[in-house]
Amino acid sequence: MFRGLANLNLVAEDMPAAVAWYTAVFGSGPYFTRPEAGPAQYAEWRFGDDEDEFALMDARFRPALPQPGGALVSMHVDDIHAEVARLLELGATAFDPVTQRGEGWWSASVSDPFGNLIGLIQSPHWAGQH
Repeated sequence: MFRGLANLNLVAEDMPAAVAWYTAVFGSGPYFTRPEAGPAQYAEWRFGDDEDEFALMDARFRPALPQPGGALVSMHVDDIHAEVARLLELGATAFDPVTQRGEGWWSASVSDPFGNLIGLIQSPHWAGQH
């Protein structure tokens, strides 16, 4: 049985720039990096009410699929319009505009400066559970 999102991994070819960008996004630096000395090849942050784990890894370690595939993981935000504006101000690029999906439900996605999609959702269900 799935119990929840344990770790979200994104990749970047320029890890120092990606670590700096996500440090600005999260408002603090990663709590865990490898290697411990020198440029990070892997970095993790915890965020949100459940301290979910967000990780960056060097693109050299990107998993490869034999054919196209992938996923868009959406993170809950309290004010999707404000969060999209903040991410765009930090250098993200709009991908899917803020769209109302139902009463109280909104979604959007942006591309970070490193080519990863970041999904955002304003969900009354998620908010009600937390």
